[in-house]
Amino acid sequence: MANLKEIRTRIASVGANMKITQAMKMVSASKFKKASDAITHMRPYSDGLSQILAQVSSAMSADENIESPYTVVRDVKRVLVVVVTSNKGLCGAFNSNVVKNVKEMLANALADCQVDIMTVGNKGRDLLSKVHAIEADYSYLYDDMTFSNVSQMTTRIMDDYATEKYDSVWVVYNRFKNAATQIVTCEQFLPLEIKATQAKGAAAVGDFILEPDSKTIIEGLLPQSLRLQMFRVMRDSVASEHGARMTAMHKASDNAKELKDRLTLEYNNARQAAITNQIIEIVSGAEALG
Repeated sequence: MANLKEIRTRIASVGANMKITQAMKMVSASKFKKASDAITHMRPYSDGLSQILAQVSSAMSADENIESPYTVVRDVKRVLVVVVTSNKGLCGAFNSNVVKNVKEMLANALADCQVDIMTVGNKGRDLLSKVHAIEADYSYLYDDMTFSNVSQMTTRIMDDYATEKYDSVWVVYNRFKNAATQIVTCEQFLPLEIKATQAKGAAAVGDFILEPDSKTIIEGLLPQSLRLQMFRVMRDSVASEHGARMTAMHKASDNAKELKDRLTLEYNNARQAAITNQIIEIVSGAEALG
């Protein structure tokens, strides 16, 4: 059995670590509330824009074709994969799950393609750079996560696709569901697919007069829709990160408390054994003198 001094040292160390994890949990909880509100308030606007595109597209005549470089479908030979992770760790499997998904894509679905990787987040960049070259890194976006800054990255991606540098663009990230659940999502960013369907309960587009015309409206909205989609991805990832870190720190605090309780019990048992030995020695000495 370990001596009392060693056990006391371990108890103090675990207690100090527990205070740190509890503080980090509180900080993450505060950031999570702000991030989750941001993505929750943004989704209706993003979904509404997609609904408008679908409704206007359904009103186009059969001989009208959308002339946009972002909807052109080509034979897939060169692919860009945008990997969104975090700049910091201590958030459970948040980053490793994304990286694992990307590695599976490289080994299976994209095995026959020339693949470039663009990272947003230091963790994804550091892990993937060991197995694949990184085309570009936008980890600095976390320093100032604004629509304008994210749009600069999105515009570069759109330009690369329009100039046929890439035939397909995919985004891999954690989609926010709740504080305890993040869904690793792999979705096609380009070419953009517009489903000409009308949402249930929505007003028919025929009830409105469109100016200048459906085709022009759709072609004008497509770039804005792509930029908004990428910004939503970033917001999703940020909310997921803080939720994952808050959950991880909560579990770490619980584990630390459990370990501290176990060490305290071990300390009490060792102390009791030491006192019992001292009493036996005193009684034995007294009997010897008598």
